[in-house]
Amino acid sequence: MTELTGFKGIGDKTAEALMRLGISCAEDMVFYFPRDYEEFEAPREIYALTPGRVGTVLCELRQDAAVNRYNGMVIVNVYISDMTGRLQISWYNMPYIRQKLKADSRFVFRGRVYEKNGRLIMSQPKIYDPEEYESSYVGRLMPVYRLGKGISSRLLIKTSAAVLRSSLLDQVSKEFLPKAILDAQALMGERDSLLCIHFPKSRERLYEARKRLCFDDFFLFFMLQKKRKQLFSEQASEYRLRPDMRLLRMTADLPFELTRAQAEAVKVISRDMSSGRVMNRLLEGDVGSGKTIVAFLAMAHTAFCGYQAALLVPTEVLARQHFDKLTELIDKQGLELHPVLLTGSMTQTQKSEARELIASHRADIIIGTHALFQEKVEYDSLGLVVTDEQHRFGVSQREAMKQKGGMPHMLFMSATPIPRTLSMILYGDMDVSVLDSRPEGRLPIKNTVVGPAYRKNAYKFIYDEIKKGHRAYIVCPAIDDGGQDEEPAGEQELENVEDLFLKLRKIFPKEVRIGRLHGRMSSQEKEKAMGELRDGAIDILVSTTVIEVGVDVPEATVMMIENAERFGLSQLHQLRGRVGRGSDQSYCIMINTSKGEEAAERLSIIRDSNDGFFIASEDLRLRGPGDLLGVRQSGDMGFGVADIYRDHELLAPARDSAEQIISGSIPISEDIRKALDERLSRSMENSYYV
Repeated sequence: MTELTGFKGIGDKTAEALMRLGISCAEDMVFYFPRDYEEFEAPREIYALTPGRVGTVLCELRQDAAVNRYNGMVIVNVYISDMTGRLQISWYNMPYIRQKLKADSRFVFRGRVYEKNGRLIMSQPKIYDPEEYESSYVGRLMPVYRLGKGISSRLLIKTSAAVLRSSLLDQVSKEFLPKAILDAQALMGERDSLLCIHFPKSRERLYEARKRLCFDDFFLFFMLQKKRKQLFSEQASEYRLRPDMRLLRMTADLPFELTRAQAEAVKVISRDMSSGRVMNRLLEGDVGSGKTIVAFLAMAHTAFCGYQAALLVPTEVLARQHFDKLTELIDKQGLELHPVLLTGSMTQTQKSEARELIASHRADIIIGTHALFQEKVEYDSLGLVVTDEQHRFGVSQREAMKQKGGMPHMLFMSATPIPRTLSMILYGDMDVSVLDSRPEGRLPIKNTVVGPAYRKNAYKFIYDEIKKGHRAYIVCPAIDDGGQDEEPAGEQELENVEDLFLKLRKIFPKEVRIGRLHGRMSSQEKEKAMGELRDGAIDILVSTTVIEVGVDVPEATVMMIENAERFGLSQLHQLRGRVGRGSDQSYCIMINTSKGEEAAERLSIIRDSNDGFFIASEDLRLRGPGDLLGVRQSGDMGFGVADIYRDHELLAPARDSAEQIISGSIPISEDIRKALDERLSRSMENSYYV
């Protein structure tokens, strides 16, 4: 590993900040791909500027810049015009910039344009010398990286360029695909792809680089998948379950009847665990389809047969929720089952007590977060591991959990809707159970897509629901007026959590309790906010998408999503799944701030359907391959670059290539094999796949 501090401008403090982004060495910088690109185009006439997009204009100022003050904010304005229109250009809290903006000066201004009260406004643009812009910028694509505290875009660009210019690139870009595959798939070489993905010389070269790296993601995924399948197909299980009447009684005594799909899933899971082979099954179900009770029954069956079962979940609030629900079910039915909770925030005494119960087998069902696979936790006979939202855990974490039981049965649960055509490829190594119906008593969510003018009516509707004892979520795409959740946005028109939180406190009566939640809060703060909504301490939670996988709050009946056009359809569906979890009618209000036909078409799909699998298929149809410039704009399955929806046409070729390598139908040299082994090793920790 090459230390980052060996590069100019990176000291210990900066290296620590980079480490928080997952960049712990120079090799990591090579694989820290841009999230998007800033495309520098030639200046346009004013009429050609598009609201909501970045535009570039060339002008000569006719008068000095003006300075205005509004609500304690200093605003510098210049006004320009040409034969086609008039444009206001504004800078906020940058009073010093007026010294540069003098009459008769010529500049290129580049910034985001929006429309307000019929006026075109360019906000916070960068300023360039016209000659320099023409010679050094026009036609270039500059990388835009995900940033973190203490890390600027300029620093990442400079560091990336320095690393890629060094000899390190040759060391980490060893070709691992044979020429036969490169030629058959028309793929760029590995070294060129890593260089071009950071600093593409053209849009065409960027697409070529991106195609290669997407193929790499899928190819490595399938290589790991094939090896995994071989392992499980040959692995006998030491935890062979037997039929148990207590499981039948437990199922019969549930306060509801299982759906057909749930009953079938319980049946095949029990059959798997009784077969003498290690189970490797995915339980895939739409939000609200009832996966949890299927998992509970599988865990109970394991415990009835004298083994232990563990449920691994991504958040402490979710762990507590599952523990409370299971404990309530056990108490009501008088079952001889002994659950225990283990999470990171528990006191050392509580953790020690939980670990002792687990090691002595006085606890037979264990529910918790990453604390379950820590070294100090020892299991007596771990026969089943259930992983909820499996893609939120790294491979090494899941492997550590598996090793706790030698070779326990594995049940993975996912609420990420995937079109069935893709599911057959992605889960080719697993047995799959699909829950395709909702439990009895849950009403379909009523959806509406409206414009910004409807907000006042929406607030009144939310207040009426709160007076009935219900609760609401309001989701924003940004944390504050300077950035989207987890990454900068710099767009004035986006609704954001901090500003909306303050605004709602003035709009709603004082008795309405409002909380907020976003990605910059600590884990403890996030858990507290979600817990308060669950327990009824707050009525409205203003949040970013961090609630996408969250608590089950049956009293939450309204989901309001601001700037809904900014989200992918599958993500909107996941967000909507936070409501409709009780017997009361629930609603989803999506605010569309775009005037485009494409956004209206996309949002009409989710407005008219609550079927996550249909929505995922429509999402796939609308996106198509390569329709976005950025590297990872949407749809995150844990791949470095690839998106299973946008890049689905590469899935089958990558799978076939992996099969050809494994079968030996395409021979590979010793150098290629060694490079492939190195890349497989590197990809495992970052892979979605276990």
